[in-house]
Amino acid sequence: MRTRKTITIFVLLTLFTLGACGSKGGSKRADGDTSNSSQPTKQYAEQWSWRVVKEYPHSTNSYTQGLQFVDGVMWEGTGQHGESHLQRIDLATGKVDIVASLPAKEFGEGILLYKERIYQLTWLSEVAHVYNREGEELNTLHFEGEGWGLTSDGETIYMSDGTSTLRCVNPDTFKPERSIFVTLDGHPLDLLNELEWIEGKIWANVYMTSSIVVINPTTGVVEAFLDLPELDNSKHNPKADVLNGIAYDKATGRIYVTGKNWDKLYEIEVIK
Repeated sequence: MRTRKTITIFVLLTLFTLGACGSKGGSKRADGDTSNSSQPTKQYAEQWSWRVVKEYPHSTNSYTQGLQFVDGVMWEGTGQHGESHLQRIDLATGKVDIVASLPAKEFGEGILLYKERIYQLTWLSEVAHVYNREGEELNTLHFEGEGWGLTSDGETIYMSDGTSTLRCVNPDTFKPERSIFVTLDGHPLDLLNELEWIEGKIWANVYMTSSIVVINPTTGVVEAFLDLPELDNSKHNPKADVLNGIAYDKATGRIYVTGKNWDKLYEIEVIK
């Protein structure tokens, strides 16, 4: 396991080298007021250790963009044009049940189950689809810029757009109400991707890295991070892309992670 300092430098150098959006193209910052701070807060992040508890099969046809575990069901949103779906995963078998499919012109992104509604972002189409749990579309909401990840604390919806700013959006309009400027060791942290709310913190994949960061939603400061290069699927799976997808089972405290087109979905235990 690499040291905290090494990981921090690696992540920052990766982000500054790739720019604001890596291979996805340029991202714009979120509209709306930046409410947490105009000056980055310098607080060094802890590195948390982890171990794999259990492995589950995962479809290599699923380009994972969003992952969420609710009421005993694993939900997944996938990307790629013509392959973007909202689906349920049978953990035991890895079999997927497609609930809804996006138009071929749209590239699916993060998902969120929120008060009996399911939101699914699109990357560049500036549209969020809203479904019920049966996959019937209830509404289409519009937003400005790019859509990447979604999560919620049960009331506020948090949205990432590939920059260092998280938007807090209105659940009925998707208009930004405030924003959170995210920093790692006092520096802006771009490429925030898939999101998950875990025990009062926002966990985020950092695109194009093997890192997950743990963000204080009040200050925007990254308080901790995990680095998971050992899970890299590309060593044996030629279809595999980067780590992406975090899900939390509130009932049991289990944490799940996977990646784009990975053949495994992992339950991990975090050691603080």
